[in-house]
Amino acid sequence: MNPYNEYGKKIEEQLRPASYPLAVRMLRSADEVPTEAERPLRNYGVCMSTCQCFSLARKFGKTVAQLFEDMWCPEPVIGFGLANPPKVFLEGLTRYPDGISSAEAGANWAREFPRFKPGEYAGIAIAPLKTASFEPDAAVIYCNSAQLLRLLLGIAYKDGRDITTVLGGHSACVYAVVPSMVKGECQASVPCRGDRGYAGAQDDEMIFTAPKAKIAELVQGLEQRGTSSMPTRYTMAPEYKLSKGYAEAARQMGQKRSDGSRIEGFDEKERLLSLQYR
Repeated sequence: MNPYNEYGKKIEEQLRPASYPLAVRMLRSADEVPTEAERPLRNYGVCMSTCQCFSLARKFGKTVAQLFEDMWCPEPVIGFGLANPPKVFLEGLTRYPDGISSAEAGANWAREFPRFKPGEYAGIAIAPLKTASFEPDAAVIYCNSAQLLRLLLGIAYKDGRDITTVLGGHSACVYAVVPSMVKGECQASVPCRGDRGYAGAQDDEMIFTAPKAKIAELVQGLEQRGTSSMPTRYTMAPEYKLSKGYAEAARQMGQKRSDGSRIEGFDEKERLLSLQYR
């Protein structure tokens, strides 16, 4: 067991996600393929898209590895640097004319498409974070919007900084892995049509990625009392009780209650006791 297995367990305890948080590792050679990993071509006799391999790992607990010969969708081949981008991709013709207004617009997207340098990696390994035999380059977590909220609050706990992210409608597996590893920062992304149509991602799912150096920091933030709770408590009551800090900020800006009286703040216990469920 490595420390990241324990982090995986803690993330599951805090979020209760519908599928396992993933450990993702980029492989520099075939020699780095985990011994227990299943390979699509060798073990299943087919090529598969990376989103499908994500699904096998996050829904069924499998460890899966892909090298070039295991790949089906061309976008992760390009994004993970397993081959040089072909001319048809760079000219925008994988998007035009069906999904974009012009070849020039398609070329703009291709030029900005996140990708590793060709030849930098030979493949990818994926497993549930809590059982992976390898240390991940990134943790990839499929989540709903309430769980994403907790992840954002958790990663901001240490330094108070929000994440900046690049959202794209294509190639969820690439957007979930490459920008986070390149920048060394957390990333949010959305399941693409392929992830939904061929790998079972649901309409309420988002993706959150933490690079290796941020995973411990994320877990620490999730464990704090002030970074929310699951399930989310809510009420539609107007003029609900504010925290003492929020109330002070409101007073300093001149805000008042509807009857003109002073806005008072309440501590955590008082606020919890007043919460309603509808």
